[in-house]
Amino acid sequence: MAGETIRTVCAGRTDAGVHALRQVVHFDSAARRPLSAWVRGTNAHLPAALAVRSATAVADSFHARYGAASRRYRYLLYRSAVRHPLLAQRAGWSFREIDVARMRAAAAALVGEHDFSAFRSAQCQAASPVRRLEELSLCERGPFVVFTFVANAFLHHMIRNIVGSLLAVGEGRRDPPWLAELLAGRDRTLAAATFAPDGLYLDGAQYDEHYGVPSWSAGDDALLEALR
Repeated sequence: MAGETIRTVCAGRTDAGVHALRQVVHFDSAARRPLSAWVRGTNAHLPAALAVRSATAVADSFHARYGAASRRYRYLLYRSAVRHPLLAQRAGWSFREIDVARMRAAAAALVGEHDFSAFRSAQCQAASPVRRLEELSLCERGPFVVFTFVANAFLHHMIRNIVGSLLAVGEGRRDPPWLAELLAGRDRTLAAATFAPDGLYLDGAQYDEHYGVPSWSAGDDALLEALR
């Protein structure tokens, strides 16, 4: 509708330098157009690095942010003695030797519902530091390590702070039980520094099935497929 102002709401906010593979956005509009027109028309006004992939009509009760039951993020880490120029701003980088098995052992302590104050930014505005981390897994693809995080919600810088601390374990600077100690201590100043935003990707949100909003699935893994 000409002259109409549309307010959009996203499933999750991201810091500067963080990417999104599957962001979910909702908006209200009195305009009536084919769903394909919402996709093509919007993309005609977006920069090359951003694209609407699909559109669907939803009930008035749908809310992209507050209706999300869980969110998935991926962190892409490149391991090499020398940085790769084509991965600038697309992957985190470590020039040290990394023991992924040690990181997996440390990560296990974080799965479940916990107070994540030890991995919370001082600028975090969340009312509570308690979050339910449903998955924290790591897989290797050649020189890459892909971290997968699934939770009901995340605190400000929570993932980047966890990745930084896991790398301290993987690089041998800390032992695996250190992550459990950090979690129990709830003191952000004792954890590792916040890791780079470059490798962090929002990879979708999940909603009640009756809304018909597509999200991630085990057989639809764009990031891992790209690394094969």
